[in-house]
Amino acid sequence: MNSSTQNTSNADYYFSVLKNLNADSKLDLISQLSLSLKADKTDQTSLESLFGAYQSEETADEIIAELRSSRVSNRNIEPL
Repeated sequence: MNSSTQNTSNADYYFSVLKNLNADSKLDLISQLSLSLKADKTDQTSLESLFGAYQSEETADEIIAELRSSRVSNRNIEPL
């Protein structure tokens, strides 16, 4: 089933469920759906905002030294 057929069948299903609502309920539903569509457009995060350099007060050498010192080796070599 392609997406346009599925969308149509979803719309038909929801319409059959909602067609018996009174006018005020239908208008309220339309309002809420409209607000949800507007909210979706404004909440989108720009892909460019996900990129950037790591910012820290420490220098690169200090960060490297901290990473190396935090390494733990618990390797137990058993004799053969």
